[in-house]
Amino acid sequence: MAVLILGPLSITGSSILNRSIKNTVSDAARQSWSGIKITAWSYRLLVLLLLALLAGCASMATQRLANNLASAMLNQDDPDTVRAGAPAYLLLLDGMIRDNPKDQTLLVAGSRLYGALASGLIQDSARIKRMSNRSRDYARQALCLRYKSLCQNENAPFEEFAASVNELGMDELSVLYAYATSWAGWIAARTDDWNALADLPKVELLLERIINKTPDYDNGRAQLYLAVMRSQLPPALGGKPETGRYHFEQAIAYSQGRDLIAKVEFARRYARLVFDQPLHDRLLKEVLEAPAQATDLTLSNILAKQQATRLLADDYF
Repeated sequence: MAVLILGPLSITGSSILNRSIKNTVSDAARQSWSGIKITAWSYRLLVLLLLALLAGCASMATQRLANNLASAMLNQDDPDTVRAGAPAYLLLLDGMIRDNPKDQTLLVAGSRLYGALASGLIQDSARIKRMSNRSRDYARQALCLRYKSLCQNENAPFEEFAASVNELGMDELSVLYAYATSWAGWIAARTDDWNALADLPKVELLLERIINKTPDYDNGRAQLYLAVMRSQLPPALGGKPETGRYHFEQAIAYSQGRDLIAKVEFARRYARLVFDQPLHDRLLKEVLEAPAQATDLTLSNILAKQQATRLLADDYF
């Protein structure tokens, strides 16, 4: 991949490539190369194809770098290191997206990174709102590139929004999932805003569509989002916590128990809601006893262990 060095040098690289090809195929209209006639027109086409190849390699390298940045953060076992390094990560990723505003892979990676920081590493509410807003903006940009009709109906009444969702081709779940989860994070940062809370049914619908297509999507995280949403109210107020419990159990099963935040939220959202202390304590003790290291879950698991310690120490029951 040494050719990637030429990626940023678009003008110089083009000039060098031009001279190289001209030297090889001088008097192109009269020469043959490996038995193939090289004309002036085919020479120009060859130049364009080679330049496109270089640009494509550079784009793939940029995408890999963005994904590697997000993965490096998610696999870090020291939250303080992530907090200290996050500004550099974010500035770098913002710059890559600014240079490639229509790259869905970059936009999804950016949404994922901002969302991860907003959901567990930052305590200041104003910063959480800003981070969740950037996460949602990047996901929305990716959505508008891939699913234009849904993008246009984001603020439409629920029935129109649902019709757009039902018409979707489900060939690009990563974009739809980034959109749904970033929206959920955006709402979670604005629980005092009734207009934001009114969008929860739309997010729930998107997640339902995803798990209907791929029940184990993101190793069960899609199930976890639904579990939290469906464990908000006790039965006496019309809630259906048993539906939430089902999704919690699915999330744990699909991650093979490696996603410890699923058990923490199961204890916090469901066990406390129905006053099931034995279940609550068992889940949290399992979190404390489990290994934290797991691919793309290590940081989340470290934070889950910290939360489990606090929840067990809390005199809730």
